[in-house]
Formats: sequence, C-alpha cells, structure tokens
Amino acid sequence: MAVTIDLNADVGERPEALADGSEAALLRLVTSANIACGGHAGDAATMAATVRLALQSDIAIGAHPGYPDPLHFGRSVLAMEPATLRDSLIAQIRALAGIAAAAGVRLAHVKPHGALYNLAARDAATARLVAESVAAVDPGLVLVGLAGSALLTAGEAAGLVVAGEAFVERRYEADGTLRDRRHADALIHDSAEAAAQAVRIAREGVVIAIDGTSVPVAARTLCIHGDSPGAATIAAAVRQALEDAGVVIAPLRVNDEQ
Repeated sequence: MAVTIDLNADVGERPEALADGSEAALLRLVTSANIACGGHAGDAATMAATVRLALQSDIAIGAHPGYPDPLHFGRSVLAMEPATLRDSLIAQIRALAGIAAAAGVRLAHVKPHGALYNLAARDAATARLVAESVAAVDPGLVLVGLAGSALLTAGEAAGLVVAGEAFVERRYEADGTLRDRRHADALIHDSAEAAAQAVRIAREGVVIAIDGTSVPVAARTLCIHGDSPGAATIAAAVRQALEDAGVVIAPLRVNDEQ
C-alpha cells in the first residue's frame, strides 16, 4: 500500500516573502498552507494575499494562530489568563476564516504556532484550551499538532479529527520533542539532510534524535517553516525525495485513516 503524507508550510508571516515571490515559490511545492492570522504575525492584507496564492496552487488552507506577541514572533510563552488566550485564538481563526470565505474557500485545519504549539504539546491544560478554541470555531477543522503530543489527545477529546506532525528541517531530542531553537544545531539547513529526514519519517515512522537514537514518529503531515533560510529549496528537495521513494503527497482529509 502506498504511503500518503501531507506537506505543509507555515506562511503569511513575512510581507517581504510575499513581495519577492519566495512565498509563492514555496506554496507551489506543498499541499497545505498554515497562514499566520494576526497573533504572532500577519494582518488582513497578508492573510488575503496568502489565501490568494494558496488558491492559485490549489492547496488546503489552515489557520496558524499563536500568542498575540509579534515582538517575539510568538516564540515566547505569554502569561495570559486562559479566557483571554482562548478569545484571542478564536478571533485569529475567525479572522482568517472570514477572509477565506470571501475568497470562496473554507479552512481545512488549524495548527498553533511557536511557543503555544510547544507548550500545548506537553501541557494538558494548554492543549485542552487550544483544542476547545478550535472546536468552538468549527468542529470540522482538523487539529494539527506534534506527533504523539498532549495536543492530539486533547483534540480527540474535543471531538476533532487530529493529525500528527513532524518537521523536516528541525532536529529532535530523544524524547521526541523538538530541539530548542536556542541551540545552534536546532535547525537543519542542508536540503539533502532535510529530504532524508522526510523520507525516513514517511517510510519508516522514525527520526534520528540529536543523540543518535531512533525515535518513533507517527506523522500524517510534514512541516517546512516558511521563515527558514532557503525554505523553497528545502521544499523542492523534500518533495522530490518523497516522490522518488514512492510516497504520495496529498493534503489532509477529514476522513483519512487516523
């Protein structure tokens, strides 16, 4: 049986990438777009522009909400009252949903960003808050989170379809968490190494952690960060390697086997 996997990218975060064509180049290589929706990055103009590019590439569109903290790009945990954070997440998702609806398309999924993503992966209370926020907007949305994480458990408890995610250009710790970006070796810059990691995840269901151990990873979608240097080059190498390995690349579907 052929292996099928989604290839997603975090986008709509940098106006300069929209202006110089690099965002469009990246979106032509993936099957799902996670669009920043005004929390850590993005505004109405960038959301609309990114939705248009995604439609041109005929790919799935999802919301990428985070802590409302553009100063730190959503990569620092904010001390927020749960109700305030919930209201922010709902407002972010709805903002993108409205722009997408105006363009004639519905959101397919939600993937939290940065520090919120990482905290929800390990903290059950944060995971529940994120999952319940998504369900409050649309229980038909797929919730994307780190493979094997608390967020996926919370999503299932909230009645959502969930999709485990792995990263092609991030290194992993032995416990299956992502290597903290404060470490110089947290990112994979070599496209061939990223491509090899993608194939290993898709075909074998494992990643090689920073200590050399093999870590199981059950992923339905693979991520490329749009703000990573050379993101489109990495995406091209990853896509080619997956296709050469016989992997079918397709967007997430709600009725996919979980």
